[in-house]
Parts: sequence; C-alpha cells; structure tokens
Amino acid sequence: MTDFPRHSIETAPEAAKERLAGAEKAYGFLPGLYQVMADAPQLLDTYLRTHEAFSSTSFNNEELTVVWQTINVEHECHYCVPAHTGIAHSMNVDAAVSEALRNETPLANPKLEALRSFTLALVRGRGNVSQADYDAFYAVGYTSKQVLEIILGLSQKILSNYTNHVAQTAVDPAFASFAWNKSDKAA
Repeated sequence: MTDFPRHSIETAPEAAKERLAGAEKAYGFLPGLYQVMADAPQLLDTYLRTHEAFSSTSFNNEELTVVWQTINVEHECHYCVPAHTGIAHSMNVDAAVSEALRNETPLANPKLEALRSFTLALVRGRGNVSQADYDAFYAVGYTSKQVLEIILGLSQKILSNYTNHVAQTAVDPAFASFAWNKSDKAA
C-alpha cells in the first residue's frame, strides 16, 4: 500500500489552500477526506463543486441522504457512511431512514424506497437499468430529471468513496460514533 499524504492548510499545495480554509471554517475542523484530496487540488475542487451542485438539485434532505448513503453502503465506504450519518443528523433526517440505509433494509416510505432501489439498480448496472426499474421509479413521481441528478450524486460519491478506499482515510473524530463496516450491518 502507498501512503497518501494528509495535508493541513499550511502543507497543502497552493491551489488547495483556499478550499481547505473554507472547509475548516464551515465544519470547525478539516475533514480527513479533504486533507487527502488536497494533494490533487483539482480533485478537491471538483469534489466540492460536485457536492454543491448535487446539494442544489430537486432532492430534499431525505432524498439526498438516500442517494448518498445507498451509494456509500454499496461501495462499502468506511469513511463516507459514518460521515453521511452525521451529516444526515445535522440535516434533521429521520434516524430510522439512516439506520435502514446503513443496514440495507427497505425504507418505510415507498417513495424513498423507490429512490433507494433505483439508485442501487443504476450503480449495480453501471448506468444500465431495466424498463421495470424506470417504471417503478417514475410510478412514485420521479422523472428523467431525477435520474440525471442521481448520476450527479453518483459522480460525487465515486470521487469520495474511491479516494477513501485507496487512501484508507481514517474516520474523523466528529463521526467516530457512527462507525460502520459492511460486515457489521444488521441481518
């Protein structure tokens, strides 16, 4: 395994310093993911821009969480699952939604479950989904716009999940109480 540097604002490449300073101001700490991504400033910038774009889609906080966590869990991201659990709490997402996503159990809300199922189909099929998947997704009120928005969310999660896999990013203390491993999920 190769060691990936974790940058502070002071040690980061110049092109990453402003983004890191903004993140530290926003969160009150510098997330480990950002410290790793700072080594490639374009990656950090693209990730943050993609996050901003996905956060401003038509999805509400619960729906954003469903897309993020469905992908995080499917990708087995040891860092993003706890981070997005904490983020979901700060966004006032029902804890039952977070727990179901973490445990890969169906969501009680049929519309959210359709979003989870379609997101999984999209990820597992690498963009190839069946007509039945589309029909079920559209039947609860989603449209082709939301299909494209899920792809945007997926692109964000690929950037973070893959970075965390290769760098083995340690979970930030702020999210340690939400630690998660695929093998720990409920039966």
